[in-house]
Amino acid sequence: MSTALAAGTLTTELKALDDDGFVVLAGLLAPDEIEGIRRALAPHLATIPKGRNRFEGLRSQRVYALLAKSAVFADLATHPRILRLLDHLLEPSYLLSGALAINTGPGEDRQQIHFDDSFYRSLARPRRSVSITAIWAIDEFTATNGATEILPGSHRWGEERPSPDDARIRKVLMPAGSAVVFHGTLWHRGGANQSTAARLAITPQYCQPWARQQENMTLAVPQDVAARYPRRVQELLGYSLHLPFMGHVNGLHPARLIDPDYRSSERQDAARAAEYLERPR
Repeated sequence: MSTALAAGTLTTELKALDDDGFVVLAGLLAPDEIEGIRRALAPHLATIPKGRNRFEGLRSQRVYALLAKSAVFADLATHPRILRLLDHLLEPSYLLSGALAINTGPGEDRQQIHFDDSFYRSLARPRRSVSITAIWAIDEFTATNGATEILPGSHRWGEERPSPDDARIRKVLMPAGSAVVFHGTLWHRGGANQSTAARLAITPQYCQPWARQQENMTLAVPQDVAARYPRRVQELLGYSLHLPFMGHVNGLHPARLIDPDYRSSERQDAARAAEYLERPR
């Protein structure tokens, strides 16, 4: 996975997210990385039927639980250009909320406009985002093939609801290997695919460490698969603690379930939890 970071861009990227609710990171993946993703998805796309409802897309395919299927998707979910944004947008120990492929078929209608934080219904808008979404363009996002459409600035809205034909909606056009990152409170939708070919995207979504994930990652990814991943990936899946002890299993760190050697770190975890509890409120 390409890891080079463009110097001096973090401030600009965070400002775009604050002002507009989204930022496009262009050209992050090399052609061989894109091809590796296609190869990993091919057997699943060959067998998965088209969407079950209009929201998923009746002419489209969705492949869920991607980290259970290939390590290339774990690399994508932990790409450093994405994580360095998340480190500023979410609390420590944030989680991977979802990881899916969306293959938007020819003739697909535009999706209903929505925002990804909508299921956190008890939290009234306007508010801070509970989740952050990344959408990776595996195929180029063009004006005709169903590129994601967003409503800039709508992450700051209260209870206002946009019209499906709101003139402020714009398409996110980007070359293959790019990613758009946006707040979970941003109104957006998948566009209509008026071309003759499918448009493939991968979307890892992340949430605050105290929020429920869309996909139950510790069940979606078998423990023997999770055990082979780097520690950072395991933490995103849910083998982590949100201080002081949210996420424990039988009073102990959940990483013990997949890594017997993790026991050596538990004293340090207990010390951090005690320090947290002793802080003045």
